[in-house]
Amino acid sequence: MRAAGLSGLLLAVTVAAGLPAQTPGARRLGDRVPPEVAVAVGRLVDSAAARGLPVGPLLDKAIEGGAKGVPAERVLAAVRALVSRLEEAAAAARAAGLARSDSDAVEAGAFALNAGLDRRAVERLARRSRPPYTPAATLRVAGTLAALGVPADETVQVVQQAIDAGATPGDLLDLPQEVQRGVARGASPAAAAAGLGQGPAHAAMPDPSRGAGQGKSQSHKP
Repeated sequence: MRAAGLSGLLLAVTVAAGLPAQTPGARRLGDRVPPEVAVAVGRLVDSAAARGLPVGPLLDKAIEGGAKGVPAERVLAAVRALVSRLEEAAAAARAAGLARSDSDAVEAGAFALNAGLDRRAVERLARRSRPPYTPAATLRVAGTLAALGVPADETVQVVQQAIDAGATPGDLLDLPQEVQRGVARGASPAAAAAGLGQGPAHAAMPDPSRGAGQGKSQSHKP
């Protein structure tokens, strides 16, 4: 019992000793995460901010882990992985010619990368997104489609086709809902997404109640 108390005292002293050196990022986390997590994540946050990366998602990730009682090492691993995705998304955004200050596009790009798109796909979609489309919205739609199970290549194709066809920004934002409706009817995500970028007239919506070979009409001669 005495040994446990001594260990706790040493830990408290160690943490307290580090508090004066807390970074701005650690102070933003406050007491919403354990002190050792705040210090470690704070360093990552400050480093990311110095490189022009958005830090809100990093703070949110750490706070989410703290609220769920996730072990410190797992929280740090998740935050580091998110830093890597933000760096990759920022590089794709720069290659697409976006302003460095477009943090919304970088966050959306990181979301799309996490959903299964690669850096080249993020760059292509960001480059294609010009008014009235915003790169952030386009990448969010693409990431959501991929997260719903639409293959990455088809996701990029559907979004690009919608933009090329002159879909309104609202129609673009509705693409994930259209896929969800198709899946609810029994279609696979890929089948539900097929043709969506070309408009409702081209969207393929297979009827799962019909067996194979029943999709074609047959002529009957008297």
